[in-house]
Amino acid sequence: MAATSDIPTHRTVVLLGAMGSGKTTLAEAMLHEAGVIGRMGSVEQGTTVCDHEPEEIARGSSLGPALAWFTWKRRGAELGVTIIDTPGHPDFIGAVDAALQVAEVAVIVVSAVDGVTGGTRAAWASAGAAGVARIVAVTHEDRARADFRATVQQLRDAFGAGLWPLELPLGEEHAFHGVADILTERALVYDEDGHHHEEALPAEIEAEEHRLHEQVTEEIVSRDDAQLEAYLEGDEPSADELECTLAGAVAAGDAVPIVVCSGLAGTGVDHVIDLICELGPAAAAHDGRIMLGTDEEGRGGSEHRVATDPDGETLVHVFRTVADPFVGQVAMLKVLSGVLRPGDRLRNATTGVEERIPALFRLRGAEHVPAEAFRAGQVGAVAKLAGTPAGSLLWTRGQGRARPTPLPVRSPVYATTLEPVSQTDDAKLTTALARLTADDPTLVVDRSGSVTILRGLGDTHVAVAVERLARVLGVHVTTGIAPVAYRETISRAARAEGKLKKQSGGHGQFAVVQLAVSPLPPGAGFAFVDSVVGGAVPRSYIPAVERGAREALAAGGPLGHPVVDVQVELLDGKAHSVDSSEMAFRTAASLGVKAALAEARTVLLEPVSTVTVTVPVDLQGPVLTDLSGRRGRVHASESADDGRAKVVASVPDAELERYVLDLRALTAGRAELTIAADHYEPATGGPH
Repeated sequence: MAATSDIPTHRTVVLLGAMGSGKTTLAEAMLHEAGVIGRMGSVEQGTTVCDHEPEEIARGSSLGPALAWFTWKRRGAELGVTIIDTPGHPDFIGAVDAALQVAEVAVIVVSAVDGVTGGTRAAWASAGAAGVARIVAVTHEDRARADFRATVQQLRDAFGAGLWPLELPLGEEHAFHGVADILTERALVYDEDGHHHEEALPAEIEAEEHRLHEQVTEEIVSRDDAQLEAYLEGDEPSADELECTLAGAVAAGDAVPIVVCSGLAGTGVDHVIDLICELGPAAAAHDGRIMLGTDEEGRGGSEHRVATDPDGETLVHVFRTVADPFVGQVAMLKVLSGVLRPGDRLRNATTGVEERIPALFRLRGAEHVPAEAFRAGQVGAVAKLAGTPAGSLLWTRGQGRARPTPLPVRSPVYATTLEPVSQTDDAKLTTALARLTADDPTLVVDRSGSVTILRGLGDTHVAVAVERLARVLGVHVTTGIAPVAYRETISRAARAEGKLKKQSGGHGQFAVVQLAVSPLPPGAGFAFVDSVVGGAVPRSYIPAVERGAREALAAGGPLGHPVVDVQVELLDGKAHSVDSSEMAFRTAASLGVKAALAEARTVLLEPVSTVTVTVPVDLQGPVLTDLSGRRGRVHASESADDGRAKVVASVPDAELERYVLDLRALTAGRAELTIAADHYEPATGGPH
């Protein structure tokens, strides 16, 4: 096998698709065809290369991006291929976003049994938004109820006529035993070991195959003037020439080939790899994009393209990090320019930290395959980069800031509280959560008083994070329902006196304040007004009065929730030359504010968020009905750019605890949801 530095070209291929579409099994079949594993593992038995984490094995589903590298011979050359197997579960869309940042081609895996699903549409949209070339692989062709032609029609109905089948199945369901190559017009027939030989086309599909051959050929040659002219003169291009022209259309996003296979049986898998290598853009033809001149928080900057040049300056994109219980943090990276070698000293252009590069390796699931170097366009990994979180750039420059282009914003829509099991867990929780969110930026940690809240993209997302918190980082917590952040305010003004008078020998404690509380407009927060005249309260104690007032409001009003949108005015007071102190006035102010709030009678405020739901038009009615049942107020219902319906509504947070889960059930996973905190308003119903 060639050394890493000798591999002339490289493909980074991300496998996308719905849950259960066959991505992990297809990856396993590719590794088997490449000869790097002697026997295929099973998702059901938890023995696949890519689904190797305990949480994945337990659920029988991918939960993060898994890299698997192999080499493949094509046209006499040895190509390096890195597969990135990604989750189909919508909770882990962040892993898909990260993988698409470094991939040259996305293979969208679609089950011939299930057809186009919500997960298929999400995968298609993600690849399109990232500008990555697409190929569709129809799998499960050997299963009962498989229907390749119906699946192709669903794909073209959903995504347009630019999808072209390059293969037809020979047989279907349990009779699937080969593929008809539409460009060469030859049949590839497979034996039980997954090897194929060429035959003439079977008579039963010859007419259909020839019709498709003519259609696809005309589509391809229409993109090349010389080929088109020759074709019109009766000179049909060879299959190799057609593939070359088609590759340009695929790279430009003008064409999406459709291929067919069975990952479980291995039928057609080698040909799928051939077509990926032939039609997918090479790393050398793929420019990276970075943001130069960002500030310390990574904001701002201008976008620049980086040529994939092994002779250029070394520039490395760390696109994902994973906490490993044995080797610490593993950074998945792609070399955008130059060559990366062990011992190199690079500066993190995003955080400013200097890093010395330790041993390099390629990932094959959990296996670490040593590598001498990574050239521009290649993907690999390195351990123990302590100052380099996901989303960082490493370079040779001694100054300046840069970062990768931003990932799509994925706002959390589900939350749970975390309560440490022991004092030891409590001491380690903050650091562990920082590691967790560095590995997965779609996780967000909030602290409301003494309560720690973990927010994510769904219940499975949060549950897996809690499991990894215990297994990898050694921090055990119990979880609970995240509290709704109710607030209180007042609707009328009130006055009260706060008095502290204690004498127990020596210096006492004395302070008196006369306070007035009055309502402020919604969202105004807090205001403090000093109206004391004549020095009744010494100037040095005024800040203590304000601090005491703030603390009293934050501690909660008569209903037990923090008080907002209130002005506290200090009208008058008394001090003692010996017994007064900052603490005395702080305490007196707190007592006075509490008394004034009790007099004013507070009003309960509930948080309200802006909910945006994008769904197929036929599901718009059920979504509107459901939102109405959640006390939602619809502000807009309009057509989105892709023809779907977009609904925008204000909904109290008390009604949103399980909304993402209920919405997925209501729409069969075909809805997109964002929730953004918006404002507070007087509570009108629901649990308080």
